[in-house]
Amino acid sequence: MIHISVQQSAIDIAAEMTRAEAAGAGAVATFTGLVRADDGVGTLELEHYPGATEAALLRVAEQAIERWTLQGAIIVHRVGPMHPGERIVFVAATAAHRGAALEACTYLIDRLKTDAPFWKRETRGATARWVEARDNDHAAAARWDQPET
Repeated sequence: MIHISVQQSAIDIAAEMTRAEAAGAGAVATFTGLVRADDGVGTLELEHYPGATEAALLRVAEQAIERWTLQGAIIVHRVGPMHPGERIVFVAATAAHRGAALEACTYLIDRLKTDAPFWKRETRGATARWVEARDNDHAAAARWDQPET
């Protein structure tokens, strides 16, 4: 089971957990990302290219399912304006055992940070600026390209 959603509405964690648990796996690993107030960020606004973003997220989920033989992968990402403390992303990986679920969950968030076409703009007071992916985001995603040992 794969579920991908790019939405303006708030992420309903309870509903997404119910969806993840319905896969019938022995383990569910999740990650929830929140908008940070780094250096006085008042608003974070995300834009995306509909269709292309969902396709990129679907590829990431399909790769995770294949790599770890998951029962399910869920990626829910918000777009539009958000404020510090609001949920921006939820990912879940469901597998027979915790090790695969935990690794796949980390993979999902690492890869979506660099593989999905989102454009971020931070507003601090009256100043707004576009934000690029950080070097550590690229490094986290790139580690999954290494052969498994």
